[in-house]
Amino acid sequence: MAWAWQESGLQGLCDPWVVTYDPGHRGGGRVPVLRDEWREPLRAERDPLASDSGRVRSNRDRRRWRKQTWLGRFVSTFGWRAYALPALVALTAVVMYQTVTGTSAPAASSQEPVQGPPTIDAKSTAIIGAPPRGLTEFDVNLPTGILPDGGPFTEAGARTWHVVPGAGPQVGEGTTKVFTYTVEVEDGIDTTSYGGDGGFARMVSETLDNPKGWTHDPKFAFIRTGADDPDFRVSLTSPITVREGCGYNIALESSCYNPSYGPDAQDRVFINEARWVRGAVPFQGDVGSYRQYLINHEVGHAIGYHSHEQCPKNDALAPVMMQQTFSTTNDDAAKFDAHTVEADGKVCKPNPWPYPIA
Repeated sequence: MAWAWQESGLQGLCDPWVVTYDPGHRGGGRVPVLRDEWREPLRAERDPLASDSGRVRSNRDRRRWRKQTWLGRFVSTFGWRAYALPALVALTAVVMYQTVTGTSAPAASSQEPVQGPPTIDAKSTAIIGAPPRGLTEFDVNLPTGILPDGGPFTEAGARTWHVVPGAGPQVGEGTTKVFTYTVEVEDGIDTTSYGGDGGFARMVSETLDNPKGWTHDPKFAFIRTGADDPDFRVSLTSPITVREGCGYNIALESSCYNPSYGPDAQDRVFINEARWVRGAVPFQGDVGSYRQYLINHEVGHAIGYHSHEQCPKNDALAPVMMQQTFSTTNDDAAKFDAHTVEADGKVCKPNPWPYPIA
């Protein structure tokens, strides 16, 4: 079969050669013959952009504009801004009203008193935070009060303490009181599993230095010291010594504040090592947060917050002065402090800070 090939004017747009058949050719087969019309470049019959390209179309957009209401034209012009503008105007009016009248939204919860007012410098000999003396045995129906499983701790120490070396600058304004404190560990306790004596001391200092802690209130300030006569002593203590220092005998692991412990009437914050190692059921295994709570709660007693609090409303963060070691529900807490807590069914979330939204 013979073929005739010729170059097309469409080279670069498609195949470089264009062929066609001549159906009338007779002989040794159909021979492709180039048609003349293929030599012409492709061209539209009418230029759609030309001003004289046919009948002038009516301006439909203009007619639609005339038929719209003023509100429709406003929305078409400004789009989403048309919906945002009324809200902005209303918000501006509210702000102007509050500026003129001096009213505003309620203050954030972080600014509200945690427990108050504190009784600062009112010396007392009452132990605070221990289970009540009338509770003679552990309530097996209160599972949140049990000690969780976990690492080992020292059952009984030497009933003497050593000061962990270290001091720091003042933290907080202290407009009412600047508290000095030492960090101490009972002799006989092995602290290697949680960072040694220094690890315990760092946790205490960093918790008291935190802006969500007690120094958020400008009345308070803390200075860690190694002096012999601090305002209070944060003391890591074995469970048996805690029972003796806090004045109870039941098999319930607790911590407490004793403002007049021993022959020297020392202000001692007892931190139960069993709780320090294993935490508490309400904190659901978050031992770090529980340790922060334990420090803030017991130090809260030392700086003047002598009473316990209850859950204010369901699903709220528990006040730091609530006995969260035992429970975050008022029904359970009332079994340990019926004089302060009402068994009203409210349940809170665990919270380690006096000012959690600071």
